[in-house]
Amino acid sequence: MTLPADQPRLSRLIAFILGCLTTLGFAPFGFHLLIPVLLLPILFVCVTAAPRDAAGHSFCYGFGLFLTGTYWIYISVAVFGQAPVWIGVMLMLGLTVIMSFWLYLAGWLISRLTQGEPLQLIAVAPAVWVLVEWLRGWVLTGFPWLAFGYANVDTAFAAYAPLAGIYGVSFVVVLTSATLLAAIMNRGTQRLIIAGFAVVPWLLGIGLGFVEWTEEAGEPVRITILQAGIPQEQKWLASQKQPTLDYYREETRKLPDSEIVVWPEVAIPSLTSREATFLSLLQSDARASGQTILLGILEDDEARGGTVIYNSVIALDGERRQTYRKRHLVPFGEYFPVPATVREWMRMMNLPHNDLAAGADYQDLLESAGGQRIAVAICYEDAYSTELRYALPEAGILVNVSNDAWFGDSIAPHQHLQIAQMLSLELGRPSVRSTNTGISAFISHRGELLETGPQFAAARITADVTPRRGSTPYASFGHAPVLGLCLALLGLNWLRARL
Repeated sequence: MTLPADQPRLSRLIAFILGCLTTLGFAPFGFHLLIPVLLLPILFVCVTAAPRDAAGHSFCYGFGLFLTGTYWIYISVAVFGQAPVWIGVMLMLGLTVIMSFWLYLAGWLISRLTQGEPLQLIAVAPAVWVLVEWLRGWVLTGFPWLAFGYANVDTAFAAYAPLAGIYGVSFVVVLTSATLLAAIMNRGTQRLIIAGFAVVPWLLGIGLGFVEWTEEAGEPVRITILQAGIPQEQKWLASQKQPTLDYYREETRKLPDSEIVVWPEVAIPSLTSREATFLSLLQSDARASGQTILLGILEDDEARGGTVIYNSVIALDGERRQTYRKRHLVPFGEYFPVPATVREWMRMMNLPHNDLAAGADYQDLLESAGGQRIAVAICYEDAYSTELRYALPEAGILVNVSNDAWFGDSIAPHQHLQIAQMLSLELGRPSVRSTNTGISAFISHRGELLETGPQFAAARITADVTPRRGSTPYASFGHAPVLGLCLALLGLNWLRARL
């Protein structure tokens, strides 16, 4: 209890270790109950120490969390991106520091607003934490990874997702921890009453789990996911291109009963202008089979001389060629927010330095030959569910294509699958997730994993997917209700302090 004041260095080291252990709450480990428990000491420091000390401990906690939870950035940059080791380390540590400063802000605010009163934690801690999670999810393009809500896709708290989104789930996680701490720091009957309130979010979540916010819309659609399982280091080799094209085309032709076949992100490692003949062959195949093929490819913008390139999903149904262009690009992966001098240095160092173009914020939904309307998210766009709300209620099925091969055999593909599960929960739609090396999956509208494919192997997964109609409260209102609740709680706290 006295460590923060008596031995601050040891206390901060413990906070760092607690952050490291919090990663175990997320996939692939799944010890979700650890999160509210490990958060208890951090909240204790926030309510008992000065704002500066609370902020320092929160930063150390965040540094441990993001260092162990996103170490795979080094793999994508230095191992597969072939950047110098020092650049990989710098980007990994740089992101860790930036994300940790968000928790520094959270710790400072919680300490400042609670003013040493444990009961104030119950309102202040979840409100501040959620506002900070939301801010780090969009400021400077955002990085919502490791939001606490993602660890709860398989718990009673998951039922809050269609109601209030990912941040609504994070809210009840922190609320539970804050209420438990307030109970521990009180005595007698008051302790028992507060402890009883800690159970309420769980009971309410169980009750909400019986609510169906959307309903079935028509007959099931047979869909197949194709995964070639080609390692990232081989994907762009000239000798690998033709075998890749042959694999996807031949496997698709073996699926006459599948209405929709989904290939992964940039399944064709080339530009549309160079693969016109192959795309024509696929269009002919689709016409003969009555199928719709959704495939990932880098798309030249012919209207602008082919100088602009998009990360796209193209739908071929035998008659039409429809396109979805990725709009939320990955910084330092798909575009480089650096000055021209730095870009020139990157070119001289033989490092990636060219930007992809972003698609429009609102795009026409893809439609299968059978009339099924589909909303598409490419790669980590599934972490920005609010940007997909425009597609509802028209879209009956969600499709996410990704290439998690960039992260090797790390925890990142498992974390990303958890994010895709949350997307289905929030929008009340089944998801079809096709990846290059795994983890491909069919996900129910309740976020349940119906079927998953292997990693680092070729796979063909088929399932009958029932489209849904209607809108969840989150799909209708987005993050506004939970953010409004947080601001209202902080406003009431301010008024209380003024009176």
